Amino acid sequence: MKPLAALAALSLMSLGACATMETGEPLAREAAADPIAAAVASPDRPEAARALDASRKPVETLRFLGLRPGMAAADLLTGTGYWAEIMGHVVGPKGEVVAYQPAQFYTDDKSKAAWAELVARSPAVREARYPFDAFAPPARSLDFALINLSYHDLYWTSEQYKIPRTDPDAYVRALYAAMKPGGVVGVIDHVGHGSDTRALVDKLHRIDPAVVRADFARAGFRLAGQSDLLANPADDHTVNVFDPSIRGRTDRFLYKFVKPR
Repeated sequence: MKPLAALAALSLMSLGACATMETGEPLAREAAADPIAAAVASPDRPEAARALDASRKPVETLRFLGLRPGMAAADLLTGTGYWAEIMGHVVGPKGEVVAYQPAQFYTDDKSKAAWAELVARSPAVREARYPFDAFAPPARSLDFALINLSYHDLYWTSEQYKIPRTDPDAYVRALYAAMKPGGVVGVIDHVGHGSDTRALVDKLHRIDPAVVRADFARAGFRLAGQSDLLANPADDHTVNVFDPSIRGRTDRFLYKFVKPR
């Protein structure tokens, strides 16, 4: 190669390296500065999950609750793993997310394949199955846990879905034992009102926020914060949450509970 050609080639290589630094490093710094936003923006998340972002507001929700890289976290009653996948990207390789899945749910081949794909995309996630009415995670194993739109199901029974009568107090006591001192539990659910919680859940799949606060207080948790981020004043709390007129737009409470140190 002639000297001038070699010099030109070297200059192009240097410019390429500079371009990589100018574009790659700021992106890396931005992701490190806001791992939650980076996790939600991850390009490999399925479109079906992305479609839920507008109503679930995952960035704002996880910021409010304080999820951080390196945490040992749990997605409780995980379902399709929407939150588990995001949380897995946030906690990163030094953390872990346990997606607790009742043994009765998502047992078909399609669901199993979807879960295998999720774990491949977010390797910090692992699924842990247990009987719906026998939740018993390891003691002091978690820094963070989230239960989204499912806490009310602890007051529900269903022959169709093989859900036996469950003791919510036993569940929350087991969760309290699983949290490390200072650990955070986020609870999101559909607002409802009624003195008979099991009847309310059976009819509308809603729960009175006061019931949740009382359940967690009895177990020893402290309410550290609440947010109206997911509130919807247009929801009058009288319609079943699966009704097309309100589905995906219910009035929801967001609580942050902490296990005292």
